[in-house]
Amino acid sequence: MTLTCRCGMDMEKEAGGFSLRRGRCCNQESRSKRMTSGLAIHNIMMRICCHTATATITSSRRHLFSKSCSNIQSASGWGNLKRFLSLRPPPPPPTLLPHCFSSASSLSSITDASSVATTSTPALSEEDVMMGYVFGKKKATQVAHSLWKRVVQKGDVVIDATCGNGHDTLALVNLVADNTIHGGRVYAMDIQKVSLETTSLLLDQSLTPDLRKHVELFLMCHSKMEEVVPSDVAVRLVVFNLGYLPGGQKALITRSETTLLALEAAKRVLAPGGLISIVVYVGHPGGREEFEMVQAFASELPVQNWVCTKLQMLNRPSAPMIILLYRRW
Repeated sequence: MTLTCRCGMDMEKEAGGFSLRRGRCCNQESRSKRMTSGLAIHNIMMRICCHTATATITSSRRHLFSKSCSNIQSASGWGNLKRFLSLRPPPPPPTLLPHCFSSASSLSSITDASSVATTSTPALSEEDVMMGYVFGKKKATQVAHSLWKRVVQKGDVVIDATCGNGHDTLALVNLVADNTIHGGRVYAMDIQKVSLETTSLLLDQSLTPDLRKHVELFLMCHSKMEEVVPSDVAVRLVVFNLGYLPGGQKALITRSETTLLALEAAKRVLAPGGLISIVVYVGHPGGREEFEMVQAFASELPVQNWVCTKLQMLNRPSAPMIILLYRRW
């Protein structure tokens, strides 16, 4: 039996296997070692021709080659072939974009919407949200909401000192209460009646009646929070969103004088291990002065009891800033 490689090299059948008639194939070193029948077939197909990794068989002997392939009896040769094939590296996985920055994929217009299974989007981790803020993809309020999760547990008591349109209040009640928790309380307040109305409507639309009972709304200045929060209650989190009401009158803003009193009150009611979270907007008249007051207040807190942090975009002077005051004990 004679086999011809595509590079022109002839092979002849000998006892026990195949061997090269001449000493070189495709300018490679001679192969003097005989091969078993199973390995010879594999090498003819995969290795003997260095340029093409294939081999052709003369047409007059093609049926003999096919017969020999089907009659491989050498256990060692077949085992070596299977082991070689199992060592082939798997195809590389597809490249995935970071899930926190990728946009939701759109379905083709020809796809039947009823045939697509609906899946819930997993919540982003605190690290994802923080990196999104670093890359300009997440807002300051989103960072604040993410950090609250590390402090607040079910059953805790928290204060929303400036409930505004109610988004912070809604996030807080979902952190401290659920349908299986009897404790957990959110004290939310604002000096504007329209804020309480908007917040109440949002809560009614978003919460079950049982969860809605965990929130109390007060029309009052945040500097008087101690008047509605029981003195024997350990408050885990106090939230401030300083500035003006989004969509409201920009002339109605939080003031440095009353905000300072509110921070003093928050410091007194906060339990050890609790957090005061302050988002300060500085792009409106009076916002910069209020930020400087908050920063001065934080800088004077004793280092033994408090850890004070500021998150600020340096090249965006009008961007909101985050100030976090963590009480160690």
